[in-house]
Amino acid sequence: MIDDRPVLLETRGRSLHITLNRPRAINALTHTMVRLLDEALAGAEQDEAVTSVVLAGAGDRGLCAGGDIRALHDDTRAGGRASLDFWRDEYRLNARIARFSKPYVALMDGIVMGGGIGVSAHGSLRIVTERTRAAMPETGIGFVPDVGGTHLLAAAPGELGTHLALTGRSVGAADALLCGLADHHVPTRRLPELTEALAGASSADEVARTVRGFAEEPPAGELAAQRDWIDACYAADTVEEIVRRLRACSAPAAADVAAELAGRSPLALKVTLAAVRRAARLGSLEAVLDQEFRVSGRIREESDFVEGVRARIIDKDGNPQWKPATLAEVDDSTVARFFAPLGPDEQELGLAPDAPAAPVGGTS
Repeated sequence: MIDDRPVLLETRGRSLHITLNRPRAINALTHTMVRLLDEALAGAEQDEAVTSVVLAGAGDRGLCAGGDIRALHDDTRAGGRASLDFWRDEYRLNARIARFSKPYVALMDGIVMGGGIGVSAHGSLRIVTERTRAAMPETGIGFVPDVGGTHLLAAAPGELGTHLALTGRSVGAADALLCGLADHHVPTRRLPELTEALAGASSADEVARTVRGFAEEPPAGELAAQRDWIDACYAADTVEEIVRRLRACSAPAAADVAAELAGRSPLALKVTLAAVRRAARLGSLEAVLDQEFRVSGRIREESDFVEGVRARIIDKDGNPQWKPATLAEVDDSTVARFFAPLGPDEQELGLAPDAPAAPVGGTS
């Protein structure tokens, strides 16, 4: 019989295996799934018999394609509050994963995007495969990287994180490792063997040694060879100047990126750049999640998110009508408004902005 529960829990030896179980939707997260994940982690933390948690996705397409974008679109379009409630619980879950006291092994096989990054890349042992395609693609739908994504991308070497945040491009295993989104590469064919071995690991050190024992060099990536032009172009203080530098750059790939950015939401691009720069100064994951909650809350007041989802996911005409339509029309005061406190709604998030900085990755 097919088990249609959205999150499956199975104890294997000393490991609690959590499987996201919406394979037809590439395991996109619903609010119910977020709550179930949080409950499972709370229980595992208190269970002395559990040495590690292993997160995987059902099906063969990926760990998780993100949040349930259609549901968020419909709620935002209707002016509801379900989106705020979802983000509140999702960001709390992201913080719990980063603070989790036991090894949290995330199998980032296949597609890992948006909310999928949130439930994997804050873990202590993050495993990518030759099939991994990891991304924070929010600017393409008029949104801004969240789930602690701006915290992770701000910590990437040089301006690689800025490049990935603005373009929303996906990366493979080697580039995910380079950018600090993952810790080890293990071939897909060896994941069943790895999970079986983890079942017998009786301590955090043994879990880490077991993972390292399966790690192999990944196929070559792309970003290391592009660092020179990426760092030079994205070091600019404004999106307009970044685009100008990309267009003037002699590297052929830079011109392609400039053309790509021209199709992104101007509002989302400017708020994203500000969010990544601010995240680098904030330091702690909790403080960044508080900031992202403000930004997500403000996005509900704009039309670009609804329009972006319509054009890219619902109608699929690929022709979003952004408002404002140009970068020049998005001034500094508009961007600053996205970072203003939300009032009573924000107080309910419950993350301490002065909490100590959470590590990116961990026991690897």
